[in-house]
Amino acid sequence: RRSHITLVLKSLHWLPIEARIVFKILVLCFKCLSGKGPEYLANLLVQYEPSRALRSSSHNLLVIPRSHSKTGDRSFEVFAPKLWNELPFNIRNVDTVLGFRKLLKTYLFKQYY
Repeated sequence: RRSHITLVLKSLHWLPIEARIVFKILVLCFKCLSGKGPEYLANLLVQYEPSRALRSSSHNLLVIPRSHSKTGDRSFEVFAPKLWNELPFNIRNVDTVLGFRKLLKTYLFKQYY
């Protein structure tokens, strides 16, 4: 009754709830960017295109819109690009949804455990 469940979750390779939320948001973001997600969400994501030639122009980054409230910071339009830009380059540039999910889950698992 008083033992911790963390070891069990880790052995089952399950993510904590916060990590599952991040996982779902990032998978939905990936689908929107690859044209497989809902169009109304895909319209909220804007690719970062610098005005001059920079090394970061090929890093597949998104523009993070400004928000003036805590509620706005939690919206998909702001939170998804923030999470997306924090991902490593090799995860952002995967071609398939299955490959992205696999790399993302491994990345989040290492980050949370």
